[in-house]
Amino acid sequence: MDLNYLRRLLKIFDESSATELNIEEEGVSVQMSKATQQPAGMMAPTYIMGSQPSAATVAPALPAAAAPVAAAPVAEETMHKLLSPIVGTFYRAPSPDADSFVQVGQHVTAGETLCIVEAMKLMNEIESDVTGTIMKILVENTHAVEYNQPMFLIKPD
Repeated sequence: MDLNYLRRLLKIFDESSATELNIEEEGVSVQMSKATQQPAGMMAPTYIMGSQPSAATVAPALPAAAAPVAAAPVAEETMHKLLSPIVGTFYRAPSPDADSFVQVGQHVTAGETLCIVEAMKLMNEIESDVTGTIMKILVENTHAVEYNQPMFLIKPD
Protein backbone atom coordinates (compact mmCIF):
# COMPACT_ATOMS: atom_id res chain seq x y z
CA MET A 1 0.00 0.00 0.00
CA ASP A 2 1.44 3.34 -1.07
CA LEU A 3 2.35 5.69 1.81
CA ASN A 4 0.92 8.75 0.01
CA TYR A 5 -2.34 6.88 -0.54
CA LEU A 6 -2.46 6.04 3.16
CA ARG A 7 -1.79 9.68 4.09
CA ARG A 8 -4.66 10.84 1.85
CA LEU A 9 -6.97 8.27 3.46
CA LEU A 10 -5.99 9.47 6.95
CA LYS A 11 -6.63 13.10 6.01
CA ILE A 12 -10.04 12.33 4.49
CA PHE A 13 -10.96 10.18 7.49
CA ASP A 14 -9.93 12.89 9.99
CA GLU A 15 -12.01 15.50 8.16
CA SER A 16 -15.07 13.26 7.83
CA SER A 17 -17.81 12.53 10.35
CA ALA A 18 -17.14 8.79 10.06
CA THR A 19 -16.04 7.11 13.27
CA GLU A 20 -14.71 3.85 11.82
CA LEU A 21 -13.09 2.73 8.56
CA ASN A 22 -11.75 -0.70 7.57
CA ILE A 23 -9.89 -1.27 4.30
CA GLU A 24 -8.11 -4.33 2.95
CA GLU A 25 -6.03 -4.06 -0.17
CA GLU A 26 -3.44 -6.46 -1.56
CA GLY A 27 -3.27 -8.44 1.71
CA VAL A 28 -2.76 -5.32 3.86
CA SER A 29 -5.50 -4.39 6.30
CA VAL A 30 -5.98 -0.85 7.64
CA GLN A 31 -8.38 -0.04 10.46
CA MET A 32 -9.16 3.51 11.56
CA SER A 33 -11.46 4.56 14.37
CA LYS A 34 -12.11 7.63 16.43
CA ALA A 35 -14.31 8.33 19.44
CA THR A 36 -17.58 10.13 18.76
CA GLN A 37 -17.36 12.32 21.88
CA GLN A 38 -14.02 12.85 23.58
CA PRO A 39 -13.67 14.48 26.98
CA ALA A 40 -10.95 17.16 27.24
CA GLY A 41 -7.47 15.67 27.40
CA MET A 42 -8.32 12.49 25.45
CA MET A 43 -6.02 11.18 22.75
CA ALA A 44 -6.48 11.80 19.02
CA PRO A 45 -7.92 9.09 16.72
CA THR A 46 -6.18 5.69 16.74
CA TYR A 47 -4.84 4.17 13.53
CA ILE A 48 -3.92 0.49 13.23
CA MET A 49 -2.17 -1.11 10.26
CA GLY A 50 -1.59 -4.83 9.92
CA SER A 51 -1.50 -7.65 7.42
CA GLN A 52 -3.90 -10.18 8.93
CA PRO A 53 -6.69 -11.75 6.87
CA SER A 54 -9.82 -9.62 6.54
CA ALA A 55 -12.08 -11.97 8.53
CA ALA A 56 -9.91 -11.52 11.62
CA THR A 57 -9.47 -7.75 11.32
CA VAL A 58 -12.80 -6.36 10.18
CA ALA A 59 -14.92 -4.86 12.95
CA PRO A 60 -18.63 -5.68 13.17
CA ALA A 61 -20.76 -3.77 10.67
CA LEU A 62 -23.30 -1.15 11.62
CA PRO A 63 -26.84 -2.48 12.06
CA ALA A 64 -29.38 -2.00 9.29
CA ALA A 65 -31.34 1.25 9.56
CA ALA A 66 -34.74 -0.40 9.26
CA ALA A 67 -36.60 -3.30 10.84
CA PRO A 68 -35.71 -6.69 9.36
CA VAL A 69 -38.12 -8.78 7.32
CA ALA A 70 -38.34 -12.26 8.85
CA ALA A 71 -39.71 -15.69 7.94
CA ALA A 72 -39.80 -18.23 10.78
CA PRO A 73 -37.70 -18.03 13.95
CA VAL A 74 -34.47 -19.96 13.42
CA ALA A 75 -31.25 -19.66 15.42
CA GLU A 76 -29.20 -17.00 13.65
CA GLU A 77 -25.97 -18.81 14.58
CA THR A 78 -26.86 -21.63 12.16
CA MET A 79 -27.59 -19.26 9.28
CA HIS A 80 -25.21 -17.85 6.69
CA LYS A 81 -24.92 -14.05 6.64
CA LEU A 82 -24.51 -12.54 3.19
CA LEU A 83 -22.41 -9.41 3.75
CA SER A 84 -22.21 -6.32 1.58
CA PRO A 85 -18.92 -6.32 -0.32
CA ILE A 86 -19.08 -2.53 -0.80
CA VAL A 87 -20.59 0.67 0.57
CA GLY A 88 -23.59 1.83 -1.43
CA THR A 89 -27.36 1.88 -1.83
CA PHE A 90 -29.29 -1.41 -1.50
CA TYR A 91 -31.94 -2.25 -4.12
CA ARG A 92 -34.11 -5.38 -3.96
CA ALA A 93 -35.17 -5.14 -7.63
CA PRO A 94 -33.47 -4.30 -10.94
CA SER A 95 -35.80 -1.30 -11.46
CA PRO A 96 -38.46 0.54 -9.40
CA ASP A 97 -41.37 -1.12 -11.23
CA ALA A 98 -39.87 -4.64 -11.32
CA ASP A 99 -40.41 -7.50 -8.87
CA SER A 100 -37.79 -8.11 -6.17
CA PHE A 101 -34.97 -10.52 -7.00
CA VAL A 102 -35.85 -12.68 -3.95
CA GLN A 103 -38.45 -12.94 -1.19
CA VAL A 104 -38.27 -14.28 2.36
CA GLY A 105 -38.79 -18.06 2.26
CA GLN A 106 -37.53 -18.38 -1.33
CA HIS A 107 -34.94 -21.06 -2.15
CA VAL A 108 -31.81 -19.69 -3.85
CA THR A 109 -28.77 -21.30 -5.41
CA ALA A 110 -25.16 -20.18 -5.25
CA GLY A 111 -24.55 -17.57 -7.95
CA GLU A 112 -28.17 -16.36 -8.04
CA THR A 113 -28.61 -12.56 -7.92
CA LEU A 114 -30.17 -11.43 -4.63
CA CYS A 115 -29.95 -7.64 -4.88
CA ILE A 116 -28.09 -4.68 -6.35
CA VAL A 117 -25.76 -2.35 -4.46
CA GLU A 118 -25.21 0.93 -6.26
CA ALA A 119 -21.81 2.51 -5.68
CA MET A 120 -20.52 5.54 -7.57
CA LYS A 121 -23.27 5.24 -10.21
CA LEU A 122 -22.38 1.59 -10.88
CA MET A 123 -25.01 -1.10 -10.32
CA ASN A 124 -23.31 -4.12 -8.71
CA GLU A 125 -25.32 -7.33 -8.75
CA ILE A 126 -24.79 -9.20 -5.48
CA GLU A 127 -25.01 -12.97 -5.83
CA SER A 128 -25.64 -15.64 -3.22
CA ASP A 129 -22.51 -17.50 -2.20
CA VAL A 130 -24.49 -20.45 -0.77
CA THR A 131 -27.48 -22.57 -1.72
CA GLY A 132 -30.33 -22.33 0.75
CA THR A 133 -33.49 -20.51 1.85
CA ILE A 134 -33.77 -16.76 2.45
CA MET A 135 -34.78 -16.42 6.12
CA LYS A 136 -34.41 -12.66 6.62
CA ILE A 137 -33.78 -9.59 4.52
CA LEU A 138 -31.91 -7.27 6.87
CA VAL A 139 -31.91 -4.07 4.79
CA GLU A 140 -34.83 -1.98 3.54
CA ASN A 141 -35.02 -1.18 -0.17
CA THR A 142 -33.15 2.03 -1.15
CA HIS A 143 -31.33 2.26 2.21
CA ALA A 144 -27.56 2.66 2.51
CA VAL A 145 -25.37 -0.33 3.33
CA GLU A 146 -21.90 -0.29 4.81
CA TYR A 147 -18.98 -2.51 3.88
CA ASN A 148 -19.39 -5.93 5.54
CA GLN A 149 -22.93 -5.16 6.74
CA PRO A 150 -25.18 -8.26 6.82
CA MET A 151 -27.88 -7.98 4.13
CA PHE A 152 -29.47 -11.45 4.10
CA LEU A 153 -29.71 -14.43 6.44
CA ILE A 154 -29.74 -17.67 4.47
CA LYS A 155 -30.40 -21.11 5.93
CA PRO A 156 -27.97 -23.36 4.01
CA ASP A 157 -29.21 -26.66 2.57
